Amino acid sequence: MISPLPPQPVDGNPVPDPRGGEKIWRVGTLSYTRRGLARLFFWLLFGDFALNVRDRAVPPVMQLLFKKFGASDLVVGLIFSSLPAALGMIIGPTVAYRSDRLRTPWGRRIPFLIFPIPFFVISMIGLAFCPQLGERLSHLLGTWSPGLNGSAVIVMAVFWTLFEISCFIGYAVFAAMINDVVPQAVVGRFYGLFRAVGLIAGIIFFYYVNDNAEKHAAWIFLGIGALYGIGFTIVCSNVKEGGYPPPPASEKPGLLFAVKTYFKDGLGNPYYLWYFAATILGAFSSGPFNLYSIFYAKSLGMHMPIYFKCIALSYVCSLVLSYPLGSLADRFHPLRLSMVGLALYALVMACGGLWVRDASTFTIAFVAHNVVSGSIFTAWASLQQRLLPRNKFAEIGSVGGILGACCGMLLTPAVGEFLDYMHHDYRYTFFISAGFTILALGAFLVLHHRFMALGGPKNYVAPE
Repeated sequence: MISPLPPQPVDGNPVPDPRGGEKIWRVGTLSYTRRGLARLFFWLLFGDFALNVRDRAVPPVMQLLFKKFGASDLVVGLIFSSLPAALGMIIGPTVAYRSDRLRTPWGRRIPFLIFPIPFFVISMIGLAFCPQLGERLSHLLGTWSPGLNGSAVIVMAVFWTLFEISCFIGYAVFAAMINDVVPQAVVGRFYGLFRAVGLIAGIIFFYYVNDNAEKHAAWIFLGIGALYGIGFTIVCSNVKEGGYPPPPASEKPGLLFAVKTYFKDGLGNPYYLWYFAATILGAFSSGPFNLYSIFYAKSLGMHMPIYFKCIALSYVCSLVLSYPLGSLADRFHPLRLSMVGLALYALVMACGGLWVRDASTFTIAFVAHNVVSGSIFTAWASLQQRLLPRNKFAEIGSVGGILGACCGMLLTPAVGEFLDYMHHDYRYTFFISAGFTILALGAFLVLHHRFMALGGPKNYVAPE
C-alpha cells in the first residue's frame, strides 16, 4: 500500500508515476496509488467508526444516568466539561509534545494510540456496573455514606475520569496521525467521509435507543468497550506511518526547556492566537445547548424515543451533506466555509430562543441545530491540517486545547449555575449559544484577514 520515498517538499495534487502513468499522492516520505489511498481511507474510517460510536453513545447515556441518580445541572457541567478540560490541560500538551518528537519503528503516533486502549476497556466495565459498585461503596462507607445515589455518582465520576483520560491520550494524536499520513490535496474529502462514518454510527445508535437506554446501559458500555478495544487495535496494526526528520538538534533535555518551547511555539505568534480564539469560540458555540438539550426536551414533556430519533434524523441530513461539504472545503477552503456556517447557526439559535415553546417547536429547532452545527464541524474538520505547520502540528494544536480547556472550566459550570438559578429554564441555552456563535464569527473574520495576508488559499505557508 505504502512505499517510502525520499522526503518530498510538496504535498499537493497527485502527479503521474513515471514508471506507469498512474497517479501518485504524496505526503512526507509516503506515496499512495489510488488503491493505496483507498486502503488507507478504509482503515482510518474503520477506526473512526469505533471512535464515533464511543463518543456519540457514551455521553448521552451517562447524562441520563447522572440525572437518574440525582446530579444537579452544576454537577453535570463540572463532570462533563470542567473535568475533561482539567484533564486535557495536563494530558493533551504532554502527549502532543512528546509524540511530535518520538521516533520508533511503529511511528510517532501509533504507540500513543495503543497505550490507552486497556484503560478505556476498564472504564467501560466500571461504568457498566456502576449501580452495583455504588451500592457496595455505600455499605463500605457506612455512616459516612452520601447514600446509594450519591455513592453511585461517585463511582460513575471515578470511571468517567478514567474514560476521559484514555480518550484524551487518543484525541491528542489521532488527528496528528491523519495529518501525517493523509495527503493535503484530499484531506477535505477525507474529513467529509470521516464525518459521514461518524454520522452513520450515530444513526445506528440513536435510532434504536429509546426509554430503555438507562435499563440497558451496562450492555451498551460493554459493547462499546469491545468494539473500540478491538477496532483500534486492528487500525493500529494496518496503518503505517512514514519516516520523519529527527527532532530539532537545538532542543535541550529537561522539563523547563520543554515547557518554554511548547508555549513559545504555540503563543509566540499572534496569528495562532486568533486561530485559537476562533476555534475555541466556535467549538463552544453549540456546547451550552448540546449539554442540556436532553434535559430541555424532558422539561417540555418530549418522549425520549422521539428525542433520540430526532438525533438520528438530523444525522441522516448531515450524512447527505458530509461529502459535498468536504469537497467544498477542498475547493474554497474550510476557513471560508466555516464562516458561512457560523452565520447561519447564529440565526438558527436566535430564532429557536424566540420561537420554541413546546415539544413540537423544540423538535424543529433541535433538528435544525444538529444539522447546521454538524455542518460547521464538517466544514472546518480539515482546518487544522490546512493552517498549522506539519512539524509542530500536535504541539501547537494542543496549546489551543489548553486554552479551550481553561475557557470550558470557567464557562460551562457558569452556564450550569445560571440554569440552576433560573429554575432550569433551558430556553436560555439558545441565546447563550447564539451569543458565542457571533463572537466566533468575528474571530473567524479576523483570522481570515490574516490568512489572506499570508498568501491565501493558493500560496499560504504556515508560520513557524
